[in-house]
Amino acid sequence: MSKIATQVNQGVPEIAVEELHGLMTKADWEARRVLLLDVRMPEEFNGELGHIAGSKLVTLGPELQAYLDEGDRKQAIVFVCRSGNRSGHAAAYAVDVGYENVANMQGGMLAWNQAKFPRS
Repeated sequence: MSKIATQVNQGVPEIAVEELHGLMTKADWEARRVLLLDVRMPEEFNGELGHIAGSKLVTLGPELQAYLDEGDRKQAIVFVCRSGNRSGHAAAYAVDVGYENVANMQGGMLAWNQAKFPRS
């Protein structure tokens, strides 16, 4: 599988919301097996900004560390948060522990919603 990130910002692989949405609407999205990990708190995930359908909530901190410690280092992952800050830290951590195909969603759910893409 090709790399999900299309750019790197200060060492953190990133993908724009428009690019991610475009990938998600392609017929082969399921075959790509890209995991969307939302690292916000549960009240944010279920709150006003909503979340991307199909994303998995794994809060930043010990829960994410444990999840990544047990995961497949070849798994493609896009990290999501409110604005892209926390998910950027999550993507950097994933790279540090050996994940090969990760990306931070630039601008987070704020950018996703501003682009008027669907959410749950």
